[in-house]
Amino acid sequence: MKLTDDFKAFALKGNVLDLAIGIIIGAAFGKTISSLVSDIIMPPLGLLIGGINFVEFKFVIKHATLKSEAIAINYGNFLQNTFDFLVVSFAIFLVIKAMNSSKKKEEVSLVNSNPTKEEILLTEIRDLLKKQN
Repeated sequence: MKLTDDFKAFALKGNVLDLAIGIIIGAAFGKTISSLVSDIIMPPLGLLIGGINFVEFKFVIKHATLKSEAIAINYGNFLQNTFDFLVVSFAIFLVIKAMNSSKKKEEVSLVNSNPTKEEILLTEIRDLLKKQN
């Protein structure tokens, strides 16, 4: 019984739940960005470079025969995955930058907010102590 209680305490900690939520959101975000790249960005880019699909780029080492398939280095697939990575990284960068910007604005608004009664009283006490010295 102790083992199950320990596991429940571990699994229901805030950090574990936050991590699980982050992974789920990250997977959905990754699918969205992959769709953005493959469905929206790549077609116009392919049109600009002459209708060439990156995935079709390959260097054939051995051509196919009746008995075996072709052996090829699929560098186009690598280029596509690299491009996907760069777009995903840039999107994450923009999201984090926006979040950091909103945090800074929130911190500035907290600093510029009206002082509490305690802060006013402490300021008055500080000023009185300065005058006595």
